[in-house]
Amino acid sequence: MNEILEDKEFRCGIVALVGPPNAGKSTLLNSYVGQKISIVTPKPQTTRNRINGILHRNDCQIVFLDTPGIHKSNETLNRFLVETAWQALHGADLILLLLDGSRYVDKLFLLEKEISPLLDPLTNQRENLIIAINKIDKIRDKNKFLPIIDELQRYFPQVDIFLISALTGEMTFELLEEIKNRLPIGPPLFPEDQISSVPLRFMAAEIIREKLFLRLKKELPYSVAVEIEHWEEDREKNLTRIHATIYVAKKNHKQIVIGHKGAKLKEVGTEAREELEYLLGTKVYLQLWVKVKDSWNEDERFIANLYTKEF
Repeated sequence: MNEILEDKEFRCGIVALVGPPNAGKSTLLNSYVGQKISIVTPKPQTTRNRINGILHRNDCQIVFLDTPGIHKSNETLNRFLVETAWQALHGADLILLLLDGSRYVDKLFLLEKEISPLLDPLTNQRENLIIAINKIDKIRDKNKFLPIIDELQRYFPQVDIFLISALTGEMTFELLEEIKNRLPIGPPLFPEDQISSVPLRFMAAEIIREKLFLRLKKELPYSVAVEIEHWEEDREKNLTRIHATIYVAKKNHKQIVIGHKGAKLKEVGTEAREELEYLLGTKVYLQLWVKVKDSWNEDERFIANLYTKEF
């Protein structure tokens, strides 16, 4: 670390990843950091909080902030998520707007619809803005992205635009170099061995929620939340005991999560426990409960407590 601090050209800064739901922000973050920090599922609005991942290189340290997808919604939970995303811009040195380019190839009108909530705030941030059109691996003819680039240049003139695939890594190195070169010169903010400042308990709750999404897929209602109720580390036994509550918004949702004779909940628990053991480096005893919290996704106090509490 001393060698890094002595390097006058060492760069360090915070990059906020913003964009519509399912644009690939979490996938790009995990790719850069080299480890899963933010959960990834096919469901929109998987990310519900600002999650950071820290990339360490010999010439820079980049703190990426993954944020919930920005979109228009009147639901209390979604309004909270969008506000969380906008808060990430405060204090960020650079903003990376990520868009799912494969959605707009044959439906260019969707581009205007999805970036309309972003236009006014990001127009004032053009000097600190980079745009990445993601998921280019889904389209063989790359010329089909040219109308998208033209449209974006109309909205954001003189802003650099990259075509990338966060999944395959195509052009992500070039994007990373541009990000690095635009960050301020300064010492690192975090130790070299730290890849995130997110508490382990928060990550545990996110892993459980991810397994719910992946295991239940379309069966699972969007209004599911996970809270860690108890966390105990037994160093003598190399064991971590975790008790977590899964909240659903309606009574009939509870049985969907539990499944026939508890089969679905058991599957979710097994998959989450295996990943938690890898993450923590200990054996894990995981106990899951499912509780009905009527219309919790419209309860401002409950939402604020759940996603802003200290772990």
